[in-house]
Amino acid sequence: MVVPRPSKQEKRRKTGVIPEIEAEYAQYMGASQVESSLNAAIIDKRHGHKTYQHHITPVMTYPFIKMHGLGNDFVVLDARAQDLNLSLSQVRSIADRRTGVGCDQLIVLEPSDKADVFMRIRNPDGGEAEACGNATRCVASQLMAESGSDKVVIETLAGLLEATNVGEGLYSVDMGPANLAWDQIPLAREMDTLHVEVRAAPASGQVYGDPVAVNMGNPHAVFFVDDVDAVDLKNVGPILEHDPVFPERANISFAQILSNQAIRMRVWERTAGITLACGSAACAVLVAAARRELIGRMADVILDGGTLNITWREDGHVMMTGPVATSFAGHLSDDLINGTTA
Repeated sequence: MVVPRPSKQEKRRKTGVIPEIEAEYAQYMGASQVESSLNAAIIDKRHGHKTYQHHITPVMTYPFIKMHGLGNDFVVLDARAQDLNLSLSQVRSIADRRTGVGCDQLIVLEPSDKADVFMRIRNPDGGEAEACGNATRCVASQLMAESGSDKVVIETLAGLLEATNVGEGLYSVDMGPANLAWDQIPLAREMDTLHVEVRAAPASGQVYGDPVAVNMGNPHAVFFVDDVDAVDLKNVGPILEHDPVFPERANISFAQILSNQAIRMRVWERTAGITLACGSAACAVLVAAARRELIGRMADVILDGGTLNITWREDGHVMMTGPVATSFAGHLSDDLINGTTA
C-alpha cells in the first residue's frame, strides 16, 4: 500500500513548521537531525512555549537559539555532542548587536557528570561569568521540554543550580546561598559588607555611596535610592563597576523600596552594561534590602524588563521565579564565526 505524502498545508498543521524551512534545515543537517530539530519546534503543550533542539554539525554552520528572560537576552549554543571552543573574538562577533546576532550573554551547553548539563556563560567581551539567573531559567525550560521532566540540575562555575517548572510559564531556580563575607564578594580589603566604603560622583554631581555587597555566584553592589529612574546609570554604572574596592569588578544595582512586598531596581551588569533584567542582581537586591531591614525575606523585584519573585529562605538559599521566552532560532554563518562580517 502506498502512503500518500502529506501536503504542505497538512505538514504545517501537524508540526507548526513551514515546509520551506524544513528544506533549509536539510541543506545543513542529516535527515535524522532535520526530523529531530523540526519535531522539537512543535509547541510543547506541557511547558507552553516553543522548544528547539540544535546540534553542532560537521559542516561550518552552527545552529543557535535566541532566548530571553524579561529582556535579558542570550544566544544559546548546544555543544553537548561536539566541542565548541570559541575564542574571545568569536564571542564578541556573535554578541555584537550590529554585525552579529546580539546578546547580553552567550550560553554554551556542555556535557556534565554532575548535572543534566554544564552551562558556560560568556560575556559580550568574551570573558566568562560565574552565574546568570535568567539564562538558567531559559536553559532549564529547554532541558525540561527535551526530557519531559519538571526538574533539572544545571552546573555552572558558581555551582549546581536546581530549576523547577512551577506552571503558568514560570520557572523557579535555587540560586544557592547568598555569600556575605568580605572575602566572598570579594572586596579588596576587610570591611562590613552591609556598608561598603565606596563612593562615586559622576558628571551629574549626584554622589552615590554606602552600598550593600552580596555575592550570588558573582559580585554585586546594591545602592538604595529614593528614585531609581533618576539615577544616571549610564555614567555612574561603569565608574562603580571598576572601583578598586571590587578586584573582580561588580554588578551595580540601584534599588527603591516601593512597599514591604515590592522593590523597583535597575542594573548595570559587569561587562554588559545596562540590561533590562538580571536574575542574580534581583536576588542580591532582595538580600541587601532584607539585611538592611527595609523589607522582609520575600518580594516582587521589578526590573526594566518585568518582575521576578525572590525569596531568601531561612537556610540562606535564594529562590528566583520568573518567565522565559524564545525569540527565534537560526544558524551562525562562517563569516560571523571567523569574524569577517565587517
